[in-house]
Amino acid sequence: MGLRPRLLLWLSLAVLTALCLPLQAFFGGAWAGDKSVTNQRKGSGLPIPRFASLRSDEVNVRTGPGPRYPIDWVFKRKGMPIEIVAEYENWRKIRDWQGASGWVHQSLLTGKRSFIIPSKPASLHKTPAASAEVVAKLEPEVMGEIRSCVGDWCRVRVTSVSGWIERTGLWGVYKSEPIN
Repeated sequence: MGLRPRLLLWLSLAVLTALCLPLQAFFGGAWAGDKSVTNQRKGSGLPIPRFASLRSDEVNVRTGPGPRYPIDWVFKRKGMPIEIVAEYENWRKIRDWQGASGWVHQSLLTGKRSFIIPSKPASLHKTPAASAEVVAKLEPEVMGEIRSCVGDWCRVRVTSVSGWIERTGLWGVYKSEPIN
């Protein structure tokens, strides 16, 4: 190969590189076929993982972090607790209480804390003690609002009933996480 073809090849590669770098910066390295986004550019700075809840009655869950990714399924329960397990710009990878995961836009989430009863009925007590009066029995898939958590107990509200429930009986709070 002579000097002239090498120079043309080098110039072609330089031009191609110069054209591709802005595209990579724009797309953040997450191409349409990329299922594993590990670059957490411009995230919220909040801890990961963390719990949040759905802001709307209809939340599209996508296969990747962006509107160009297909919708995998749709949540239909406003206030449902979810766990944020990753961030990519304005997108959050979430997991629900059954282990399903996908990507949603941050605007569809809220920091309000909620819970769901995952598998077996749980007792709602008047005070934070196993021996306290039971004010309600909560069946699986009942959701409510977490008001506070201290030690092994969380103060919650379900429709118009408030009381205390053991952390182990709900999904939506970590084992020793304080909530005020």
